[in-house]
Amino acid sequence: MKELAAAIGKSIREKRRANGLSQDRFALVAGIDRSYVGRIERGEVSITIEMLYRISATLQCEPTTLLPRMASICSLNTRKSNKNGRNQGR
Repeated sequence: MKELAAAIGKSIREKRRANGLSQDRFALVAGIDRSYVGRIERGEVSITIEMLYRISATLQCEPTTLLPRMASICSLNTRKSNKNGRNQGR
């Protein structure tokens, strides 16, 4: 679910910026390598629940606020499946 990783990464980036934190400062406070923060925010990696909690603690928010709504991810997957010729005529 690359779409899920991308949506979570986008939420983390938006929240980090809203808190006025640079990637470097955020990484330092969270105890995460700065390059890994970049990969998370670009949706290149899937994070663990433990990492989600560490990130949310650093951003001073509930972990659920960083998660996309289920409907938005499901609709992306449905559109992608239909575009690739899956789920047609079945």
